[in-house]
Amino acid sequence: MSLLKKIRLSLNNCRVNFMAFHQIALAFSVISIVISIALVLTKGLNYGIDFAGGVLIEARIEDKFEISQLRQKLSSQIEDIHIQESGTHDILIRVSKTNGEQSQIIKKIQDTLNQNYQQIEYRKIDFVGPQVGSELIMKGSLALFLSFLFIMIYIWIRFDWQFGIGGIFALIHDAILTLGFFAITGLEFNLTSIASILTIIGYSINDSVVIYDRIRENLKLNPKIDLINLINSSTNSTLSRTILTASTTLISLLALILFGGEALFSFSMATFFGIAIGTYSSIYISAPILLYFDPRNKDKKKAENRK
Repeated sequence: MSLLKKIRLSLNNCRVNFMAFHQIALAFSVISIVISIALVLTKGLNYGIDFAGGVLIEARIEDKFEISQLRQKLSSQIEDIHIQESGTHDILIRVSKTNGEQSQIIKKIQDTLNQNYQQIEYRKIDFVGPQVGSELIMKGSLALFLSFLFIMIYIWIRFDWQFGIGGIFALIHDAILTLGFFAITGLEFNLTSIASILTIIGYSINDSVVIYDRIRENLKLNPKIDLINLINSSTNSTLSRTILTASTTLISLLALILFGGEALFSFSMATFFGIAIGTYSSIYISAPILLYFDPRNKDKKKAENRK
């Protein structure tokens, strides 16, 4: 028997009492949401040039160079410039809140590099104006809002409203905690970060729907069973799928974190954190919410009305 089959069988035979800790988990989640909101409001997000505006140059210098000397040469000519190494020969140059013409700033940087080094390859040159950055913030926020709206409509149509409340609360939890992660780590928040949040909420709701499907099936088969036992049974029966899917996704993201380079680092780190949080929220938020909004109440009311 292969190792994967053994793992799957052992997970299928698990009988974990998840709901025994649901109150602690919900309290932890509420505290985490409050802390994340406080961090975003006080510390703020480290906006990249996509949102804040500025210049970004990624270059490869084959010659030997000292980053401190390069920083000194460029900072004497250009204000608000940030230079960091991104590998053995790669450097990343950011100029935020540019006061002058961006084309002139790019030319100054290129002239300085060309005068001091012979083998230079410019791998990426981006520049965004402050007005365009504001428009991108609005469009990114609109994309997040619309994704939440259509997911809520989907859950509402496919399941009862009780399931919709749990799913939406889990998505809000995942999105806010991911923003808090950006705030506390200082990772650059740009358009790929919006893509990261959309990826996270898509993954999270998919995981929740799998558990919800099993809960709904078990409700039809055993309508009189205790709800805590039913949710525990449903969560355990989908545990192998949840853990195997999450682990393979996290391994792929770990490879991106280690080898994806500076351009994908922020996206990879945030998505790694979000997938882990999304897996947690599917088990400990979207499912336990049903304990407070029993989906069987609708059937009870129908039965009472018939009587």
